[in-house]
Amino acid sequence: MKRMGMIFRAKANKALDRAEDPRETLDYSYQKQLELLQKVRRGVADVATSRKRLELQLNQLNGQSSKLEEQSKKALALGREDLAREALTRRAALQQQITDLQTQHQTLQGEEEKLTLAAQRLQAKVDAFRTKKETIKATYTAAQAQTQIGEAFSGISEEMGDVGMAIQRAEDKTAQLQARSGAIDELLASGALDDPTGTARDDISAELDRISGGTDVELEIQRMKAELAGNGGQQQAIEGNSGGAQGQQSQETPRFDKQ
Repeated sequence: MKRMGMIFRAKANKALDRAEDPRETLDYSYQKQLELLQKVRRGVADVATSRKRLELQLNQLNGQSSKLEEQSKKALALGREDLAREALTRRAALQQQITDLQTQHQTLQGEEEKLTLAAQRLQAKVDAFRTKKETIKATYTAAQAQTQIGEAFSGISEEMGDVGMAIQRAEDKTAQLQARSGAIDELLASGALDDPTGTARDDISAELDRISGGTDVELEIQRMKAELAGNGGQQQAIEGNSGGAQGQQSQETPRFDKQ
């Protein structure tokens, strides 16, 4: 079972490695960092809101304390010491609340400063990661394109491999068809196969046609030679007749000597 589990994990890891795109992983990591930064900013906003609420409460309590102090003074001026004592007692209770709120306010203000500083640092890291992410993505894309070009030129890529196999299959089928066509022509010429159209001839008919064709050529050559020979004799006879007539004319013409 352990071995099967290891094999399964190994195959799953290999499948995930093939399916994983580093660019998508980087984008996902950047997205998670942005979400974390957003949470930190919301925390800063929440702390700032609480601090502001405490400040409002402090202002309200300070206003009440000042009012009680004025009331105690007025009561003493009117001779009502009991009212002055009651006003001062209430003012003392308010002062305790003011002290507690001031302590909380200082604590919240410190937390706000820490969160603000953390948000600033996280923002700087996110910006640096974004720059690095884009650089890695561009480098990966360039390397991937270069690898694909190299595989295409070398013919080892899947696409070019499929094209090469298709070309090889086409060449094999073409050669097979050519061989089959030549074999059929030889069989038809030898008479081993009958042509249903009646246009094919057996080997005896072909040989007789070749011999008769050669005889016809020889007869045509002999005929042309005879014609050439006959035309040559006629030409010689015509030239002979022309020479005799010129001699006879020269004999018949009288010659006159000069006195």
